[in-house]
Amino acid sequence: MSGADQYRALIEAYALGSLDPEERAEVAAHLETGCDECNEALAESRWLVSQLAYLAPESEPSDMLRGRLMQTVRAEANAAKAQASPASSRATSAIPLWMWGAVAAALLFAFYNAYEARSLQKTIHGLQDSLTAQVRSQQETAQQLALTRREALILTDPASVKIAMPAGRKDLPVLQATWHQELGIIVSGQKLPVPPGNRTLQLWLIPKAAGAKPMPSLTLRPDADGKFDLLVATPPDSQSGTKALAITEEPDGGSPQPTTAAIWVGAVAGQ
Repeated sequence: MSGADQYRALIEAYALGSLDPEERAEVAAHLETGCDECNEALAESRWLVSQLAYLAPESEPSDMLRGRLMQTVRAEANAAKAQASPASSRATSAIPLWMWGAVAAALLFAFYNAYEARSLQKTIHGLQDSLTAQVRSQQETAQQLALTRREALILTDPASVKIAMPAGRKDLPVLQATWHQELGIIVSGQKLPVPPGNRTLQLWLIPKAAGAKPMPSLTLRPDADGKFDLLVATPPDSQSGTKALAITEEPDGGSPQPTTAAIWVGAVAGQ
């Protein structure tokens, strides 16, 4: 275990001020060595604590918590009295009542602080998880927006080549491919039959060169409504080197070479 890993678990408690003096001194000494990972973790924890300050419960403990703690204090005091010798009992009875109250109050305060520290740590962890989920969601949204913008540019750019891909069967719809030399290929269609669960549709680029083997591209299954919308951002060949586009049905995950006859084929204009 690295030095950073050894102290990482104590950083949040250090930021909260809930470590005992020995642990706090040990963590402080480690931070003074200049450990970047632990100092960054401390800065993050202190920031979260400052942002969460308003979330902390009121300082007054609940009646239920106060009652449980006072019951524990009384039970321990009674047990200690029962086990003490007569001499000890006389000495104990000489202790002023206010001192017992002070001890009980100190224990109550200590237990309450420990409870609050654990509660705040749970709140911090919950906020961290929430922030992580929000960042992930924002990244996914940004990626989806980028793909949508790319598709829109491919479909609307006058430089794009339109490729009709009729099926070899009359009961299947015609697919439409649009190829932009720099942005990629979009193949789309509606009301396609959904292949079995272990099968998928795969796009192939048929090279112009005589005898060349079909070049495998991406795979995609139509959705439950039969919609097919495949974006190939980096085609395996250029327009000038491609004679046609074809789609076959392949095992899930795709194949390096076609294993079935092409279902849809479309000639690339000008090839």
